[in-house]
Amino acid sequence: MRVLIAADTFPPDVNGAATFAEQLAVGLAERGHEVHVVAPSQNRNSGTFDEVHRGVTLVVHRLKSYKWPFHAWLRFVWPWSVRKLSAPILDAVRPDVVHIQSHIIVGRGMVREAQDRGIRVVATNHFMPENLLEYTPFGTWTLPLALKIAWNDAANTYRRADVITTPTELAADYLRKAIAGQRVLAISCGIDATRYVARQGRPAGNEIVFVGRVAPEKNLDVLVRALALLPAELDARFTVVGDGEMIPKLTELATELGVANRVSFLGFVSEETKFRTLTDATVFAMPSTAELQSISSLEAMASGLPVVVADSMALPHLVDGNGYLFRPGDAQDLADKLTEVFTAPDEVYQAMRERSLAMIEAHDINRTLATFESLYRGESVAAGPEGR
Repeated sequence: MRVLIAADTFPPDVNGAATFAEQLAVGLAERGHEVHVVAPSQNRNSGTFDEVHRGVTLVVHRLKSYKWPFHAWLRFVWPWSVRKLSAPILDAVRPDVVHIQSHIIVGRGMVREAQDRGIRVVATNHFMPENLLEYTPFGTWTLPLALKIAWNDAANTYRRADVITTPTELAADYLRKAIAGQRVLAISCGIDATRYVARQGRPAGNEIVFVGRVAPEKNLDVLVRALALLPAELDARFTVVGDGEMIPKLTELATELGVANRVSFLGFVSEETKFRTLTDATVFAMPSTAELQSISSLEAMASGLPVVVADSMALPHLVDGNGYLFRPGDAQDLADKLTEVFTAPDEVYQAMRERSLAMIEAHDINRTLATFESLYRGESVAAGPEGR
């Protein structure tokens, strides 16, 4: 098939939606499909380029974009230009299917142009307005109205798609309510577990790891505060793999709490360094309250780590004997759950590790790719693995 993937964010952007779009494009190309990606430009250079992603060359059509003033790296295409820019791409590529990764700008314009040409459209939602509105000038008193407008806008685009998907059943329920009961399939983003390594035995130290954007919605201040509440004899350490605008504030908080010497910010690192850091850690923690799946939590599970995550949105689906849930925003409860992992007998700790590895099998990327291939062909499919 000839597949066109339209995304508002794509690597080198670092976030879950960009990671999934890249993983999908690469996986489809490796399975013999002709894949084109449409995404915002990363600088002033727009046009069509051969780009290497994860060792695979993809045709990427970069639309002229501009930096969003309220965000460190986010770029956007002028909404009124998307259809004009998308039309010649669709006419030249003539895809069998268009798969949009959000409704925000690129997806909105692309779905309308595809619909005009009778091209099948699959839409996947990775979007939570609560995350995006962090970077807008809206005050907290206007947030409910802004959320309503944002979801109405999403519904107007998604209703034009032939199929709507999202990564988890909980996220699907969330989306169904937001767009008035339309059918939504839960299909895991998937992960190539063969890329991750689970260590043998138990690590000597007590190392907490987080992987992801260091952004306000990730609530990493709760993790720093929890570190300060852990028993001193545990000598626990916290490593952050990822970059973002919150690093200065978190560094200041760690200094204020007296734990700066036990917190490491690695920034943006190579895949090899990320894999090694996950392998060597003792536990993975995710304090975010706005995750529609959390690919980084899946990465941790594929590395054989117990997980301690916030009891919010889709994260509870990732905990079943392989770790603990904690009350969102409660640093003491997070510290207590981390202590449970650190002080667990070896056989209990090993059982949590083995459970993580067993649970990740349901999220195999090949199952995800096969499901989307069926949807692209117009075949009826059951909801894919979503973490239950």
